[in-house]
Amino acid sequence: MNREEYKKEAKSTVDEVFDKINELEAKKENAKTEVKASYDEKLAELKAKRDEMQNKYEDLLTSSEDKWDEVKNTFDNASNSFKQGFSELTTLVK
Repeated sequence: MNREEYKKEAKSTVDEVFDKINELEAKKENAKTEVKASYDEKLAELKAKRDEMQNKYEDLLTSSEDKWDEVKNTFDNASNSFKQGFSELTTLVK
């Protein structure tokens, strides 16, 4: 995948993350009282991961050719961290 294709895919991933956070906010209302505190805590962590991924995406857009692989890897790591956090949170409320 070339650099421009990767940037488009990364943008799609970032957009999807924002949609998932909105989804989780809506599901929070249906959470049982005993899991709401945990849900709120995990949601806050997930929002921090989202923000980190957004920052890494912005780095992708401005990275030089010699830093591309490094920046791409940090974005991939941030994306994977979000996915793991999302998976953990969705198990709390179904």
